[in-house]
Amino acid sequence: MDRLNPKSRRDAYGSRINRDHSPLLIHLIPWASILLGCLVPYMPLVSAIPLVPPFGLLFMVGWRLVRPGLLPVWAGFPIGLFDDLFSGQPFGSGIVFFSLIMLAIEYVDTRFPWRSFWQDWLVAALAIIGYLLGSALFSGASVSVIAILSLGPQAVLSILAFPVIARIIGGLDRLRLLRVKVLG
Repeated sequence: MDRLNPKSRRDAYGSRINRDHSPLLIHLIPWASILLGCLVPYMPLVSAIPLVPPFGLLFMVGWRLVRPGLLPVWAGFPIGLFDDLFSGQPFGSGIVFFSLIMLAIEYVDTRFPWRSFWQDWLVAALAIIGYLLGSALFSGASVSVIAILSLGPQAVLSILAFPVIARIIGGLDRLRLLRVKVLG
């Protein structure tokens, strides 16, 4: 009976033969997740102090740390440009800070080629704190001790959200590398 129906008989590798990665998924998922992360602060959340983490930054840093060769160093410019259009910050702040963060991560990767989760979390924490403080200074608002302290909850939530974001990126990376049947 199995000889008549070859689809009923499968070997251990039969489901992976003649399959390849989808070029659309490979290139679209990282960029789309970062750009959607830039739009998350539009959630209807009312607060007297900033609480929502900069998800666009978190996803960019997460993709760069989880998959080091995936995003080029210049990716900070277009992502920062998109973030500037939707964040409400002065135009150019996202471009400058996202680009500087990408350059800083590249520098850390060349100096310390070994990888660990704790190192990635520390790099992400420093990038988040630098971005929040730099954005506060770049915004042109009067910066006082109270204003800097009001960024504390947002910084803490952002730093604590990074492992969750890294886990989400791991799942998106598995989806990105999903093998699809090649026609032909």
